[in-house]
Amino acid sequence: MALTRDQIATRVAQEFKDGDYVNLGIGIPTLAANFVPNGISVMLQSENGLLGMGPNPTEEQLDADMINAGKETVTAVTGASIFSSAESFAMIRGGHVDITVLGAFEVDVNGNIASWMIPNKLIKGMGGAMDLVAGAKNIIVTMTHADKHGNSKLLAECTLPLTGVNCITKIITDLAVLEVKNKAYYLLERAPGVTVEEIKEKTAGELVVPDNVPEMQF
Repeated sequence: MALTRDQIATRVAQEFKDGDYVNLGIGIPTLAANFVPNGISVMLQSENGLLGMGPNPTEEQLDADMINAGKETVTAVTGASIFSSAESFAMIRGGHVDITVLGAFEVDVNGNIASWMIPNKLIKGMGGAMDLVAGAKNIIVTMTHADKHGNSKLLAECTLPLTGVNCITKIITDLAVLEVKNKAYYLLERAPGVTVEEIKEKTAGELVVPDNVPEMQF
């Protein structure tokens, strides 16, 4: 059974290590703020100028001026800092972000990511994605394994304009967890109830499958 958006975000949050500085992109990645594991302390950074982002606010906590890069209302944890976007991008470009989690339209076996433009559609811009893929130490992509027509989004070669080249390290989809290396996708985990055969069918690029593929644990 394919994972929900919240389940994907929960699995993403399992990648965080104590003390990490983490940037969460728009979409599924922002949900990871709600699922940071107990006992783990991370500082979530938003490129519009917030370090120390917390979970989504309750109705009582709601502050319309406290938003993330996707203009969603957020909370701030104890010790949070608010600053200009110039300072925020200095953090990103200076290599001070440990993990960036981004959504994507396509990825490929070379570690390339296309996440910002679909030809003939109105796009407001790339935002901070190009800086994030160049500046972060570890880049994780979250997305559905296939598009709404059933076409794979894990390709041998991206067809859309690229956001970054040879940069992504891991992909967490609604079907699987995969590592990108040696010009292939290495299957690490599968969603509960999802078969290896289904993952193979929906992966267009080369897929390396070990003898045993464990189910994700939540």
